[in-house]
Amino acid sequence: MNNYSHFLKEAKTMAANETHRLKIKKAITSYETQVAAMKKQQFSDWREARDVATGIKNEVLENLPDLLQQFEEKLTSRGAKVLWAENAEQARNYIGEIIARHNARKVVKSKSMTTEEIELNEYLEKLGIENWESDLGELIVQLAGEKPYHIVTPAMHKSKSEIASLFVEKLGIEYTENAEELTMAARAHLRKAFVTADIGITGANFIIADEGAIVMTENEGNGRLGMACPKVHIAIAGIEKMLPRLADLSLFLPLLSTSGTGQQLTGYNSFVRGPQSATEPDGPEEMIVILLDNGRSGIYRQEKFQHVLRCIRCGACLNACPVFRTVGGHTYATTYQGPIGSIITPQLRGMGEWQHLAHACSLCGACTEVCPVGIDLHHLLLETRWQAEQEDAASKKWHFAIQMWSKVITKRKMVDALRPLLKLFIPVVKPFMSANQQKRLPEMAKKSFAQMWEKNEFSR
Repeated sequence: MNNYSHFLKEAKTMAANETHRLKIKKAITSYETQVAAMKKQQFSDWREARDVATGIKNEVLENLPDLLQQFEEKLTSRGAKVLWAENAEQARNYIGEIIARHNARKVVKSKSMTTEEIELNEYLEKLGIENWESDLGELIVQLAGEKPYHIVTPAMHKSKSEIASLFVEKLGIEYTENAEELTMAARAHLRKAFVTADIGITGANFIIADEGAIVMTENEGNGRLGMACPKVHIAIAGIEKMLPRLADLSLFLPLLSTSGTGQQLTGYNSFVRGPQSATEPDGPEEMIVILLDNGRSGIYRQEKFQHVLRCIRCGACLNACPVFRTVGGHTYATTYQGPIGSIITPQLRGMGEWQHLAHACSLCGACTEVCPVGIDLHHLLLETRWQAEQEDAASKKWHFAIQMWSKVITKRKMVDALRPLLKLFIPVVKPFMSANQQKRLPEMAKKSFAQMWEKNEFSR
């Protein structure tokens, strides 16, 4: 089954799953209420704040090569190492070499969509490395053998009863639906992983050029433990995570937390500028930052798509998207779901296999409206469709159908001539349709709009 067929099958299944829709509706309704309140509390003018953030990210795009070089020079001057990964395979190989050099057997990871992008968990499993996700949501989907459902809230689709049953099976606890007790069970399990792990792997929400620092924001403290307890800390960040100045965080930290979770600020915000120094009581003995390209340079070279690299992975566009809210995150079958994923996935993974995602959009513009860095998402989705056509990557059947439709719909006489045939055709095919399809099939009017218009015009 190809990716397009998978999407159609899963979308049909999930759209008909009322229980799933109610879970997502409950989660996103709560999110929307919190975000709306926090925007008013946090910013005197949300749109002005967004415009400033957009301007800073545009500055990054204008100077990205120089900023990356500045980041590397600053960070390496304090004893850290920077590795440049052209693609996912090279990034994984770097990690494999570090693991082999340290004879490591256990890894603890913080939440990172970049590690999902390079399929690091699968790679570590093949190497026989014990690997634990330390973010609660990521741990839940790891124990369930699933991929993250959402960029920010990976276990959004799981109810408390489902999580309780999972923890009974995988962690051996007594059944409870008390959220605090479930959290404490996960905490007790992970505490051992933190203190016995050989290597800690994290992502980075931002990388700061003028300080040579990575910044990670989270709510559980697991990321901070993961980078501080093991002797080796590996951070993986896409090259687009750049900010020019440390001062820019005064806007971007509250912007990310407001859009991502409806918080004033996340519970833990860590600034890491290198391995443990002689004057510090703790921290890793070795720190390596892997800067990942993996197709980002290809986006960067395209003037029309370059600005999608402003994305700060807040997940707001997913929550606003009526398609995501209906079909769910797993239907996309890719690391980045929703509107942002439907733009960058065809660019990163190939237009031919993934251009269908750009059609999973009503072009309502809700994603563009909520984007905190002003990405014109719905127009970029339309541009992706056009690019697929130009590259001849679109479905041949779809292309043929659109060509035939355009020839018919632009000729009034042909439309009127086909109406009698459609009246005969519909009763023939209707018995072969599902009950739901039959219900949605409209009755054909006795006269077309053009015929009624002509009659009324002459009757005046």
